Amino acid sequence: MEQTLDIQTSTQKIYKDKAIWVGTFLGGPLAAGYLIAENFKAFNDTAKVKKTWIYAIFATIVVFGGVFLIPDNVKIPNQIIPLIYTGIASYLVQHFQGQNISKHISSGGQLHSWWRTIAVGIIGLSITIIPIFGFALLADSTTNAGVDIKKYGIMKHEIAFDKNNISESEVNKIADGLTRTTFFDEAVTKYVYTKKVNGDFEISISCDKSVTSNAEALQPFVQLRAELQSLFPNNKIVFNLVVDKLDNIVKRIE
Repeated sequence: MEQTLDIQTSTQKIYKDKAIWVGTFLGGPLAAGYLIAENFKAFNDTAKVKKTWIYAIFATIVVFGGVFLIPDNVKIPNQIIPLIYTGIASYLVQHFQGQNISKHISSGGQLHSWWRTIAVGIIGLSITIIPIFGFALLADSTTNAGVDIKKYGIMKHEIAFDKNNISESEVNKIADGLTRTTFFDEAVTKYVYTKKVNGDFEISISCDKSVTSNAEALQPFVQLRAELQSLFPNNKIVFNLVVDKLDNIVKRIE
């Protein structure tokens, strides 16, 4: 039976249903477990928090363990499995939290940002299938190229760049823009690589390839680029979404 929303939860931030859909698609069952559990906490429904984590861990083992058991000669479209577990998560959210989410939003309750949701998805993915050096790939790719790295904020967000290509002051302005647009937040450390091409600022961001085939998952990157562009009227901003290495650009947003 669904529980009614405690009036005190209006002061808590929650993840709306669409955000959980995106986070689950990006990060798998583990990310779904975190997002749903955090909502249960906000709704003061602590009894379901532990159960949510148990189910999420079990689902992760089943999904990713089962993938390795599929014979090589059986071809399954890349998006089928993510769409299945994302669909299941969406159903569970609507069934157990739909009413409370609607009441929270209608009463003026706060929501977690899209970038926090994406960060949760990426972390969930890194825990399950991406090697431990996942986000460090941008720095590793440029170690032998004489590239500098600057860190920003309390989370030590990193921007890698070639000082012979782009000035440090320009990199600082990009970092300020990423901070003002909340991509550089106080939740999860971010890593990017930037370069200047004929006056344009190209920013490479590591992501999962599945983002490029899903409009909703891609939208936050599109929105971020647009917001950042407004801060740089004299320079075109281009996002390169990369997988595994800098030259493997799976999506270019400009």
